[in-house]
Amino acid sequence: MSRIVRFHRTGGPEVLQLDELDIGPPKAGEIRIRVRALGLNRAEAMFRSGAYLESPNLPAKLGYEAAGEIEALGEGVTSFAVGDAVSTIPAFSMNQYGMYGDAAIVPAHAVVKHPANLSWAEAAAIWMQYLTAYGALVEIGGLAKGDAVVITAASSSVGLAAIQIVNSLGAVSIAATRTDAKRVALLNAGAQHVIVTQQQVLTEEVMRLTGGKGARIAFDPVAGRGVDALATAMGDAGTIFLYGALAGEPTPFPLFPAIGKNLAVRGYTLFSIVGKQESLNRAKRFVTDGLATGRLKPIIARSFSLQDIVEAHRFLESNQQVGKIVVTV
Repeated sequence: MSRIVRFHRTGGPEVLQLDELDIGPPKAGEIRIRVRALGLNRAEAMFRSGAYLESPNLPAKLGYEAAGEIEALGEGVTSFAVGDAVSTIPAFSMNQYGMYGDAAIVPAHAVVKHPANLSWAEAAAIWMQYLTAYGALVEIGGLAKGDAVVITAASSSVGLAAIQIVNSLGAVSIAATRTDAKRVALLNAGAQHVIVTQQQVLTEEVMRLTGGKGARIAFDPVAGRGVDALATAMGDAGTIFLYGALAGEPTPFPLFPAIGKNLAVRGYTLFSIVGKQESLNRAKRFVTDGLATGRLKPIIARSFSLQDIVEAHRFLESNQQVGKIVVTV
């Protein structure tokens, strides 16, 4: 029997519970992992509350990211061995697979041998953040040296990953945060510039920092009315990537800045990358090389134990963290 986190109704963190389940052996094309650490993501809180891209089939498991050792291989899985240290890529539906627990069944295509220099906690904190940022900035956005990138909600794990990727390619990272509380932490995390939007006018600051040229890319999980300010801060033919809806309000289309500057405003999720094998292979190489050389390094905000999963989700939703929240098993 394994301890598996499930929820039997949608709602707040309190609906999460530890159930004793026999998850059985892996089927063809699957791998069973002895989980050592989990990485928490905003998508999982949205799935738990019934506000995600797909509705949960109750009672539901959840979780995209885990790191641990392979316990068993399903039929046809030949590129791994029992005992391998691996981590998981968010390349599946949480209605089919869930990583929260002390053991998990995972499709083999979503399993990766991570660099040996990572701890279990770090290995559970890499793929969602780095693949999300890489896919928009590099694979689709074509980020180049000298490009200015505005990164909103920059203290999130994905925001910090974006800062590291931008810096690693010689581009200019401009982090945006609402209050002054996280300014120093963002600078310490590598942001070349930080804009505190409650104290500074984002458009004016971006234009000042770019010598009036504006940003080439904006990477935004907030959406809402703030998209108009982002559009005004963009340079000609720039791209705004919207990959979340933290504002929780309608998002008006910035018509006149978009027309006047030939802007692209596009929705984005990492599934557009992990669903294409060639793109995923490039992404894995980029991230693995960056981790091995130290150009990329996950920042852990706080660690919880599995039995404290409810408190971990409460902390996730508090927005106090700078970096990734992990759960050790």
